[in-house]
Amino acid sequence: MATTTIQISKDLLEDIKSRKMYDKETYEDIIRDLLEDTMELSKQTLANIKKSEEDIKAGRVHKLEEIEKRLRI
Repeated sequence: MATTTIQISKDLLEDIKSRKMYDKETYEDIIRDLLEDTMELSKQTLANIKKSEEDIKAGRVHKLEEIEKRLRI
């Protein structure tokens, strides 16, 4: 495995350290987990957007006023 050095602020370093789930967890593990979370979220978000667009095209939408009236807000 190749290694490299990156510069980060002390605040970011503390944020990364606070995400450690156990003492021997490496920064690489933490960064990989964060990247995986982002990729999964992106796929899920794209699927939600696609479904929402389909709902809009099919007319499955409600005006805010209708919802407020129904919920008595």
